[in-house]
Formats: sequence, structure tokens, C-alpha cells
Amino acid sequence: MGAVTCLMVAVVGLNALAAGAGLALSAVAIWVAVDGYKLYPISGVSGKDDIFAGAWIAIFTGFAFFLTCIFGIFAALKRSRALMLVYLIIMFIIFLFESASAITSATNRDYLVGNSNLVKKQMLQYYADSSTQGQQITTTWNNVMTQVQCCGADGPKDWIQYNSTYRQLFGAASLWPLACCRRQSSNFEVANVISCKAGEMTSMFTQGCFQYIESVLSRYTWAVSWYGFSVLMLVFFTLVIAMIYYTQLP
Repeated sequence: MGAVTCLMVAVVGLNALAAGAGLALSAVAIWVAVDGYKLYPISGVSGKDDIFAGAWIAIFTGFAFFLTCIFGIFAALKRSRALMLVYLIIMFIIFLFESASAITSATNRDYLVGNSNLVKKQMLQYYADSSTQGQQITTTWNNVMTQVQCCGADGPKDWIQYNSTYRQLFGAASLWPLACCRRQSSNFEVANVISCKAGEMTSMFTQGCFQYIESVLSRYTWAVSWYGFSVLMLVFFTLVIAMIYYTQLP
């Protein structure tokens, strides 16, 4: 009986930790789904928005872990084989869903920002386009370039080295968007439009935006995938102890 009691205490303690971890998983997944950096259009246009899809799954699985762990504590304290069996089955199902969420987000991140080619291709194709997708991409890139003080994916030369929707519309009259131009600190207006259009480095942003985009999407991936994997490790250990406890119940 002493060993069973020790196992019960372990199951209760581990489920309490897993319940807290589940709530934290839901919280970080909500942070990703809300997309405070407003970069969803970059992944959404390509149809590779699995980082955000994984976040929505993680919101569900995190809260489901919390509720099921509370039920597991109740089942362990009741020392009921039937309740423990129900707990183990539900936890295993949630475990599978969260595994799919974490793996999907991690692999999608590598595809989306493994290098700048995909992000650059989207920018050149949709920036200044009149379609709904084009408007979303244009707004996103304008916000990124003005706020981060960068231009293009790898730099301003992206706009002149490759054919693009923007180039077709404006030609030599404007080699790159005005969002690439430096702003006045007082009113945030373009400091020198003529110099910027002429390509004077002192009047425009020379650094590419890809590094920033990669870092943001990597943070999202860490929140959904790598924290998700750590929760899964805790839940796996909890399930092992719970199964041992289940086999020892009369």
C-alpha cells in the first residue's frame, strides 16, 4: 500500500505541473495566433501558414491538458481504475494532437524562412498588386520597412535586380517604394524624396528585412513547437507514471 500511495502522490504532483504547463501553452499559442507583429500575410499568401494553424491547435490542446490533468488528479485521489483508464485515453488523444501541432509548426518554419527566396518572391509578385492578397502584402511590407528601417528582403537591390509588379507599374520613375526612404523624426514624412529615388544611401534604408522576418517567425515557432515539445515530454513522463499507478490499483 505504501508504494501505491507514493505513486498516487507522484501522479497528483505531475498532473498539477502538467495542468500549469497546459495553461502556459495556451497562453503562448494565443500570443502567436494574435500575431502582434502582423506578419501573417507573408505566410498566408503562400498557403504555408502552418505556424499559425499549429498555434490554434495548441490553444485547444493546452486547455485540454489543463482540464484533463485536473480530472486525472481527481481520478488518482479516488483510486478508481475506471476513471484512471478514461484519463489515460483522453490524455493520449490530446498528446497526439499536440505532437502534430508542434511538428507541423517546426517543419513549416524551415520551409518558409529557410532562406530569403520564398519571402522575396512573394514580395516581388504581390507588392503594389491590386488584389486582396496584394493589398495585404503591400500593407505588411510597408509597415515592416518603415518600422524596422529596412528595404526589400535582402536589400534595395531586390527591387531593381528582379522583375516585379511594382517595377511594372512604376518603372524607372520610382525604383523602390517610398517605404524604403528615411523619415523625419518630427512628422515621420519622407526626409528627401528626390535623393531617395535617386538611390543616395544617406536617404534610404540599405539593410534587408529578411533577418527581422526570420527572427519573428522563429519566435512564433519556438512558442508553438519547442515549448510544445517540452510540455509533451512532461506529459509523456506523467503518462508513464500514471500507467504504472493504474496497473497497481486493485
